[in-house]
Amino acid sequence: MKKLLSLMIVVGLSLASPAAWAAGDEAKSGSKKAASAAEKRAEIDKVAEDALAEILEKSDKARGLYEKASGWAVFDNLRITFILSGGGGTGVAVNKASGKRTYMKMGTGGIAFGIGAQKYQVIMFFDTEERLTNFIEKGWKAETGADASAGTKGAGVGTEFIDGIAVYKITEKGLMASADLSGTKYSLNKKLNN
Repeated sequence: MKKLLSLMIVVGLSLASPAAWAAGDEAKSGSKKAASAAEKRAEIDKVAEDALAEILEKSDKARGLYEKASGWAVFDNLRITFILSGGGGTGVAVNKASGKRTYMKMGTGGIAFGIGAQKYQVIMFFDTEERLTNFIEKGWKAETGADASAGTKGAGVGTEFIDGIAVYKITEKGLMASADLSGTKYSLNKKLNN
């Protein structure tokens, strides 16, 4: 019992340490925060532009949906699984007509079997400006979904606007249409929009 308790304490401290370091970093001066917020926005924009370019190059279906869409969003995500599954990331939603960028965040959690980590990008197209605005202002929680395909075959799999949103996912394996986003919540990142 003592060994189990010791192991739990060690694991808890190792998981808590990065959070403590991050909190310490956030306590730095205001000008440093402003610079780091600008840098973070630039980093998010770069990832978003690269992911959008990749999907438009690899999928004719995605390119057609993008052309019809009033806006788009890209999120860069990291999901970690160790009995429980959790993840988070940041992204940007863009209104095609105005070019306005709104920075957002996402989080996900659940129960999963296995151990590992997965880095991926989620690309969303919004069929109307109203749907994009609702996504930005009210957030969105994905309840269901299913992975359609992976690898080079994924580029041929089509998706449509479902409830006003079309979703793609890019992983190390390649493009996936109709990506599984269940349990994922998207919301405004107030710190990056100030």
